[in-house]
Amino acid sequence: MEGVVFDRKWIEDHFEALPLWQQSAYNDFAATIADEANTFPCVPARMGFLSNHLRYSFVGDSREEQSINLLAQCLKEYAKVSRSCGKYTTLTVFFHTPLDMLESFKVEDYQQLFWSVLNHLTNIDEVAWPEEIPTDPVHNEWEFCFNGEPYFISCATPAHKLRKSRHFSTLLMAIQPRWIFNDINDSTAFGQKMKKLIRQRIADYDQIPGHPDLKWYGQEDSYEWKQYFLSDDNQSPTKCPFLRMSQENGSLRNIPLPFHDEPGRQSN
Repeated sequence: MEGVVFDRKWIEDHFEALPLWQQSAYNDFAATIADEANTFPCVPARMGFLSNHLRYSFVGDSREEQSINLLAQCLKEYAKVSRSCGKYTTLTVFFHTPLDMLESFKVEDYQQLFWSVLNHLTNIDEVAWPEEIPTDPVHNEWEFCFNGEPYFISCATPAHKLRKSRHFSTLLMAIQPRWIFNDINDSTAFGQKMKKLIRQRIADYDQIPGHPDLKWYGQEDSYEWKQYFLSDDNQSPTKCPFLRMSQENGSLRNIPLPFHDEPGRQSN
């Protein structure tokens, strides 16, 4: 059942047939995003869950190449249906996170692994990068693209503690089509109101101030890649780990991408 895109109704109708780790991941997600106290910061995500606009995929250990190939399949399937899912849609990807990762991986290890996943995805992408999206991450209109579709990605990990809004029981990626932000941006009254609301809810939810890298897409000093994976403090990376430009120049072809091949391996 890995590598397939599900909606909430399908998961809940077939819940008992799911492997235990998938049951646990979904239950944790539902309890987090639709908590009775209504504290989860991302209001559109909560609305998407309650309205069954969200879609879900369960993928294996993210250190394994076969898992990234399955993720690619999920994205291709999701792209076919995303525009019919609703205006708050997101592909929520739960990765099986074995005990060795839970016990030993730090935020920095998950960060390295996250970019390994994206680098491997772009390495197997069979569709040209969209002409309207810059290929250089230092451009303020850059966005990750796969199969011709631009996506904003938000990563949560078990290692995040202070930044509760980026904590989850497994490695999780919320993959959002760029088009869902057409009505939620700095140029619309709804977007401005939503931004203010979400920022306030983040301040109440997290045990650390909002990250300075959180800005609007296209803003002059905004870089999407910095927002994909936020640290558990307010540190900001200085160099983007995304390697597509190097791949297009040929310097990375036939060179293995940086996976954690050894269970429990730690970054230096």
